[in-house]
Amino acid sequence: AALLWGCLLLGCSWGLGPPAVGAAAFSTATYVLDDAGGLGRQFDGIGAVSGGGATSRLLVNYQEPYRSQILDYLFKPNFGASLHILKVEIGGDGQSTDGTEPSHMHYENDENYFRGYEWWLMKEAKKRNPKIKLIGLPWTFPGWIGKGENWPYDSPDVTAYYIVSWILGAKQYHDLDIDYIGIWNERAFSSKYIKLLRYALDKRGLQQVRIIASDRLWEPISFVLLLDSELHGVVDVIGAHYPGTKTVPNAILTKKKLWSSEDYSTFNDEIGAGCWARILNQNYVNGNMTSTIAWNLVASYYEELPFGRCGLMTAQEPWSGHYKVEAPIWITAHTTQFTQPGWSYLQVDGHLEGGGSFVALTDGLGNLTIIIETMTHNHSQCIRPPLPHFSVTPQRATFYLKGSFCMVETLQVWHSRLGFESGNTSLFQQLHPLKVWKGSFSLDLNMDEVYTLTTLKIGRKCGCPEPPPPQPFPSNYKDDFNIRNPPFSEAPNFADQTGVFEYFINGSDPGDHVFTLRQVVVQRPITWASDADQTISVIGNFQWVNMTVTCDIYIEKQRDGGVFIAGRVDNGGIYVRRTKGIFFWVFADGTYRVTGDLAGEEILMKGLSGVRDNTWHTLTLNVQGTSASGLLNGYPLWENVTISKPSNGWAAIGTRSFEFAQFDNFHVE
Repeated sequence: AALLWGCLLLGCSWGLGPPAVGAAAFSTATYVLDDAGGLGRQFDGIGAVSGGGATSRLLVNYQEPYRSQILDYLFKPNFGASLHILKVEIGGDGQSTDGTEPSHMHYENDENYFRGYEWWLMKEAKKRNPKIKLIGLPWTFPGWIGKGENWPYDSPDVTAYYIVSWILGAKQYHDLDIDYIGIWNERAFSSKYIKLLRYALDKRGLQQVRIIASDRLWEPISFVLLLDSELHGVVDVIGAHYPGTKTVPNAILTKKKLWSSEDYSTFNDEIGAGCWARILNQNYVNGNMTSTIAWNLVASYYEELPFGRCGLMTAQEPWSGHYKVEAPIWITAHTTQFTQPGWSYLQVDGHLEGGGSFVALTDGLGNLTIIIETMTHNHSQCIRPPLPHFSVTPQRATFYLKGSFCMVETLQVWHSRLGFESGNTSLFQQLHPLKVWKGSFSLDLNMDEVYTLTTLKIGRKCGCPEPPPPQPFPSNYKDDFNIRNPPFSEAPNFADQTGVFEYFINGSDPGDHVFTLRQVVVQRPITWASDADQTISVIGNFQWVNMTVTCDIYIEKQRDGGVFIAGRVDNGGIYVRRTKGIFFWVFADGTYRVTGDLAGEEILMKGLSGVRDNTWHTLTLNVQGTSASGLLNGYPLWENVTISKPSNGWAAIGTRSFEFAQFDNFHVE
């Protein structure tokens, strides 16, 4: 490393000169980069997932200029992560990790291509990079598709119609061309459905849309593709999740493109960056994978939900404008800013003798990009799968450039070092160009480093001005939902965890409740996770202890309808069924309950309220220390209910079942 920095500062020649001082401790090895015998697999790009689920929920509520800055860091070419691929969830009204995303068809006779935020996000990505590839994949499906069964394949023609409608809607309403479509995230696939989907796509003139299967493991899809020639003809890409940089023999035998179609999912500190650096190279070096897609794009969901901050960057405070460009953004840039889909990997082993890896790619026009990583085991562990032990030592690597690269004289150098305990971190810094001497150059590599060596004279580490400092969620927050043409279908900061809560214009109410928030999922979706039996949307600061929540409520379902407001709500995402808190329920039959859980099993108080359906009432929940009380229409209904835990949590609204209900004039203090 001393030699490297000395040379960069002094501009020494990079030939095979005398060994570096202290080089006895180094391992030394040579590697040949040659395209004369043909090229390796075609590179398909690096990407990230928005959704699976609701991971970009808070992003849309950022004010300008901060929202555009975040989008620039993700998508703008030669700026930050410069992503080649954006994969989005096709919302299905069900819980898909950190929330629900709305479907374009809540009901059989319903179509709306303006719900949620994925349409907006795809357009923002395309605005910055018109060449970005778009992928759609469902996690959940609206209940009507399953006709009462928790399964999307009993009527495969209906499911295919639903998915094709989403692709056509993307084009018709947003001028978005979807490039790839998936089957059912991390769940079973049906060969019959995949064939029918291809038929339905072709019938609607969507021949260019390619099919990825099955977004789970390498098997059984690879084995089935080898047995079923018709299926083999319609699947274009085998997508595996969290493959641990390895593939399987059957996958190679299919001769299909192999992708890690979801990976990373790791807390975005320096270890997350180490994980990402290692798999970006080694998914190809060990597993022949030509695309790696991170879950998730940007951590724009309440951090206390499952997998908090497992995005390439963090933007979870729209109320303050604060966001953080985390290290994985700059690790991404090492590959994305100096390659493009359509380039090819060179045929080369890619394992460094002292540990670590390298890949080399070319555009076939004489350009060459080499990415080297030397991540150590303990500094590059992803969340899954477990990482077998390996060791990395300081080493000198000598590269010989042959074939069409023999004339290369200079390489641009970009460098990152993850410092960990030393705090000596440097991310995506451009160093002095490296001279190639008689077709070769040497590099002294230390641990936990990334180098990009490239003939391309592009590459930029953009710095926007510092965003505002972090602030907690406002301690006094109101929303009256009075917005005639909302830019998004969901009210800011509400994070739906079961069901979907949308802005609604109440034609029948000429009074104060024309503009409301309405829960609109009336049938349990085909689930991916364990959605609750109740609907719930959370909001606020998870650290809140004492609070007063007030909301006007309107039960639409007669006899057994019901709604709640809640405080100290302690859970969401895939764990929503086990949510605890203080829940104040009123029911259409004129009763009320206070429970310590969303399931309504831990009853703390119950009685008569006089509440009826199809009329507006105001509920107030006051939680102070170990005591809670409730008001109905401004008058005490119950008081001095003793509560022990949870000790803190969000505010929330919701319904007793999958039923229509409305909310207005929400206020939490």
